Parts: sequence; structure tokens; C-alpha cells
Amino acid sequence: MTMLFRAGAELFAAVRQDLHRPHPFAAERVGFLACRAARLAGNGLIILATTYEPVADEDYLEDHTVGAMMGPAAIRKAMQRAYNSALGDISIFHVHMHECSGHPGFSRTDLTESAKFVPDFFNVAPMMPHGIVVLSRDRAAGLCWRGPQHSPIPINRFSMVGAPLRFWEWP
Repeated sequence: MTMLFRAGAELFAAVRQDLHRPHPFAAERVGFLACRAARLAGNGLIILATTYEPVADEDYLEDHTVGAMMGPAAIRKAMQRAYNSALGDISIFHVHMHECSGHPGFSRTDLTESAKFVPDFFNVAPMMPHGIVVLSRDRAAGLCWRGPQHSPIPINRFSMVGAPLRFWEWP
């Protein structure tokens, strides 16, 4: 199955810049991408990131066992963004960054925590895919849930639209 994630170069740059801002106690920043999605031939999906919303400083919980812990208000705000869409056509993708070059990987915490909160997005946008994206300095990796009871599917192709146009695949 082809799973393509596309975003503008300016959006990727803005997200990376925001994720580098220091936080009073969290070791890293996190945020959410609002996306549109469409089916591709052969049961594939294309996901187009349209806007980015950083998690507000006050919506982090102080937990030094992880790089960043979002509180319930952060999840609620992301869900509200999808709910407010008049057509119910907004996908939500959690995003954060790993300070490396090349293909980033997901930590055990990334996988266990996202499996807890991503299915909640289907309560407000049940027909849309939702997921997580982790950025590196020059690449991205992602997982997409097609339904609340489904296992996540790796996003296997990314494209950054701009000059120069860039494509990469995630193994």
C-alpha cells in the first residue's frame, strides 16, 4: 500500500524552527499538523499537511522520564481543530523532532504513547486517517492509523514541495 505524506518546504521549515524553541522544563517541543487526505489508486492514501499548531507551553506536563509529555488540554485542542472543520475532513498528525540526520526512528515511548492518544482523534473525525510524524534534520518518518481499531501503517513516501522538490522513502 502506498502511503504518501506531502508538505510544503516552508511548512516543514516552520515546524522544525518551532520544535527547536526551548521550553521551561520539557526537553523537546511537540505539535500537531492539520492535514487533508485523499485516496490513491490501489488502496493508497496521500496526506497533505496544511497547517501546524504547536502545543502551548502550559499544555506540557512536567515529566522528566520523557522528552515531552502533553497534558489532556493539548490533545483536546487538537481534537477541537478537527471537530471544528465544517466538512469533518481534517486529519491530525502529532509531530516532534529527533536531533539526527537521515531517517529518524520512533522510540518505544513514541509508539506506546501515540497508540494511546491517536485513536481518540477518530471520535471527532471518524472518516479521516490520523497519525504521527517524527522529523530529523533532513527527513521524516510517520505512522498512519486508518481507523481506531486498526494497527498503524508506515508512511512509506514523503515529499517536500518547494525549490528544490524533494522526495524520500521510509523503509
